[in-house]
Amino acid sequence: MMKSDLHRTALRLAYVTVGYNVVEGVVSIAAGTLAGSIALVGFGLDSFVESLSGGVMIWRLRKHGRITPEEEERVEARATRLVGLTFFVLGAYVLYESLGKLLRREIPEPSVLGIAVAAVSLAVMPVLYRMKDRVGRAIGSESLVADSRETLACSFLSAALLAGLGANYLWGAWWADPAVGLVVVAYLVREGSETLRGACRC
Repeated sequence: MMKSDLHRTALRLAYVTVGYNVVEGVVSIAAGTLAGSIALVGFGLDSFVESLSGGVMIWRLRKHGRITPEEEERVEARATRLVGLTFFVLGAYVLYESLGKLLRREIPEPSVLGIAVAAVSLAVMPVLYRMKDRVGRAIGSESLVADSRETLACSFLSAALLAGLGANYLWGAWWADPAVGLVVVAYLVREGSETLRGACRC
């Protein structure tokens, strides 16, 4: 595949990321509100953060071929920094919600719709991650590779949500998803740090 075709593929993947996450965010927040689930509402807000990352990539990729190579390098570094910062925004929110839920001992109602949303996300996000990572490496885009890692982080959040909602649904284990969320925070901080270091190298 030619490099111009790869850039078009990368742009399409960014649009898919934004579109999917907007729908996922709306459905998750609606399901979370109905069930009184902070985890589901938080997952929906995470989807909007992921949309922000995808929006950064659309902005970045639409500039390709319209500016000089030097300007493109500056745009690449700026886009990589913005994607890196979204890791910390997401990590701070997950940490806040996880600790708050544990301390307040808030128990959500079982949500079959929430379990379905998490299961679909767990199926879709790893595929989207692999496609973005492969295309990003092929075109040498540090920001797209960083964005793919955020999509992978969303897969982990989907798994945490599915485990937490499933454990609550089956056994009443209300503490399961915030506990797993704390593990995800460590991943997000590490990936955000590595992404910002990559921006400095750019």
